[in-house]
Order: sequence, then C-alpha cells, then structure tokens
Amino acid sequence: MDALKGRNQTTKGIWVAEAVGIEPFTLVMDLEGTDGRERGEDDTAFEKQSALFALAVSDIVMINLWCHDIGREHAANRPLLKTIFEVLMRLFSPRKTTLLLVIRDKTKTPVEYLAQALKEDIHKIWDSVPKPEVFKKAALSEFFNVEVTALSSYEENEELFKEQVGKLRHKFIHSIDPGGLAADRRGVIPASGFCISAMHIWKVIRENKDLNLPAHKVRSLYFY
Repeated sequence: MDALKGRNQTTKGIWVAEAVGIEPFTLVMDLEGTDGRERGEDDTAFEKQSALFALAVSDIVMINLWCHDIGREHAANRPLLKTIFEVLMRLFSPRKTTLLLVIRDKTKTPVEYLAQALKEDIHKIWDSVPKPEVFKKAALSEFFNVEVTALSSYEENEELFKEQVGKLRHKFIHSIDPGGLAADRRGVIPASGFCISAMHIWKVIRENKDLNLPAHKVRSLYFY
C-alpha cells in the first residue's frame, strides 16, 4: 500500500505461504482485514468465516489492535470475538491455540498495563459466551494461551519498528519446542492431511447459518 495515495484494501480473501527461514516448517495465513470499505459494512459474513477458520486451523493467531482502540467496544473487536468464540465451541472441539495480541502504534502507557486490560477483556468475552454443556465450566486457559506484545509506530520510528518486528519474528523460530508459542499442540493434523482437513473445516463454516448475524462495526483485526 502506498501511503501517499491513501488507504485501501491490501489483502483480499485468504493468502497462504511458507514462512521463509523459520523452523519448523510454518505456514502463514494472511486474512482480509475487517471493516474494509471494499467489502462494505453490511457484508461481514466473510470476516466472521475467515476469523473462525483461522482459529480452527492455526496454532498461533496474531491479532493487530491499534493502541488507541484498547478499551473500546466495537473498535477493539469485542462483538466479533464473542461471535467467533461462541460458534467455535459449537462447531468444533477446541484445541489449545495461542492468541498473540499485537498492539500497534504503542503510546507511553506501559505494555504491562495494556496487556492486563486486554487479557481482562478477553476473559470477560469468554465468560459471557454461551457454551455447550460439555464446556459449561471450561476456563479460557484450557483452550487459549493469551500473549501480548507491542510495536512502535512505523511512520514515527521506522528503525525501532523494524527492530521490534525482528524480535517478534524470532519468537516463531522453534515455536513447537517446550515453552514456545505453539508448544501445546493437541490433536495435531499431519501435514499430509492438512489440505483435506482445512477444506472440511471451511465447508462446515460456510454452511453454518449462525454466522449470518447482523453486521458488527469492527476494524483493524487481521489474522496471520
């Protein structure tokens, strides 16, 4: 995207590629962001479908959140996350997934305070979600690890931003080792069966009518 020409959509649909230079072999999915004017406010079915798909198939889900949106209702994507959590519990048997919340354009507020606010919000969303009887008393920690990191503004300090991105990238190296971002990998699908499994999951999601809910005004949520 050329900043001098204004804002527009940079990703359409879902793109999948191999992460170069990262061991073990890692696939990266870049999903279309929410609240793009190209798709429009009233067509949010795809954003819900793609978000649910990412949660269902990924070991690590990265969510970009703009620092000034933390603590807000719609801008911080609370309604979308609530919808996705609820449907995920009904359609699939959740496995341990890492939610990596990436705070963009960090301000002077210390990261630990921002992280605490975000984790409290995520727990409140989880507690408010109707759950099947089998998961009625399930804690968020049974299915998700919540990690928080922060990046400075690219436009205000490009060198620092790139340095922080390099450190973030390093976290993905040996991610399945004990203590790594994706260490808990219950129900892992062998590489030979990934395509078939992913196609089945996408089919189930596309046929689920629960995602055809009224449009949520959300923005700045991307999954990788």
